[in-house]
Amino acid sequence: MDHYDIAVVGAGLAGSLAAIALADAGYRVALIGPELASSDGRTTALMDQSIEYLKKLNLWDKVQPVTAPLSTMRILDGTNRLLRAPTVNFRASEVGLAAFGYNIPNGPFLDILRQRASETETLDRITMSANDFDLSDDRVRITLDDGRDITADLVVGADGRRSPVREAAKISVSTWSYPQTAVVLNFSHELPHQDTSTEFHTESGPFTQVPLPGNRSSLVWVRKPGDATATLALDLATLSRAVEDRMQSILGKVTVEAAPQSFPLSGMSAHRFGKGRVALVGEAAHAFPPIGAQGLNLSLRDAMTLVDLIGAKTDDSLTGDIGDRFDSRRRPDILSRTASVDLLNRSLLSAFLPVQALRAVGLHILSAAGPLRSLLMREGVHPGSAFHALKDSLREKIGRKSA
Repeated sequence: MDHYDIAVVGAGLAGSLAAIALADAGYRVALIGPELASSDGRTTALMDQSIEYLKKLNLWDKVQPVTAPLSTMRILDGTNRLLRAPTVNFRASEVGLAAFGYNIPNGPFLDILRQRASETETLDRITMSANDFDLSDDRVRITLDDGRDITADLVVGADGRRSPVREAAKISVSTWSYPQTAVVLNFSHELPHQDTSTEFHTESGPFTQVPLPGNRSSLVWVRKPGDATATLALDLATLSRAVEDRMQSILGKVTVEAAPQSFPLSGMSAHRFGKGRVALVGEAAHAFPPIGAQGLNLSLRDAMTLVDLIGAKTDDSLTGDIGDRFDSRRRPDILSRTASVDLLNRSLLSAFLPVQALRAVGLHILSAAGPLRSLLMREGVHPGSAFHALKDSLREKIGRKSA
């Protein structure tokens, strides 16, 4: 029976990145799961902290050619409500960065990770499903689809919202749904995007354009389910005109490249993010609407935290409390990000006047208050950095007064 230090179950973006990071730390890793189709038309915006981690994993040189930088992030109020928020522009140069992050097509990204995994000496790729888990205090036994058993000191569940690993660990979840469907597509446009991502806030949710290389962009259009169904039924020429109209023609003539995909919006949070010899990453642990570029960035922080927690490989076996310690470390970040995305999304849906007023006032403050803007931008690209910057600033001011 083959034994591994760590078994990662789920071979999507989150699982592949976690497996590569753990193998690079010296552990013998099994990455378990069927090969996924690389035809996913969606894209992922990774912020600066995540890009730095890709560099650490020697992935960035391969990934960068298929990406587009996000140098400016613009929010426009596209509602017809009584209280409308001002336009807000966040520029990476304000916090000393060339770009907040980069937009990466999921299909090519997964292909690059697949190739990197195959080149990693201490990583074994098992291209089948795991169908049973025996979790004990001293090890994990995993039964594969072909009947073989393998064992591991730690199992990482990266197997999605319906995670069998999470279920085997008897970790319950909270789920919620939104009256929204995301329509996802890529389009070309007449005018350059100038590395600017534009998010229109509408009554049904965000309409978010994100740059791709050249005069191309990806789009996440959050709509009411009935409106989404009607949008999906449009021919490409009519859909292109609808996108251009919604964009207020800021990118000129629009041409949708292929039939859009759609996804009902919902949220999920595990009640624990680890337990015993189990750690949950990615959508096995948390899932929420595509707002504010949080999804895979949060999943990468799961992987970063796990690698930091267990450290580099030693002669000692991994202990049986890693999952519990991982849960404690990840809880503040995951819960705060989940709550903030949920709050923002519900504020867009609310027709309650005081809620509209709060959102409008909040965006007005961000458009005018320089220090607050900087803190928010730093927190967006490097979570936790805003708090440390504020603490250092206060310490410096107190030091001046006492001098």
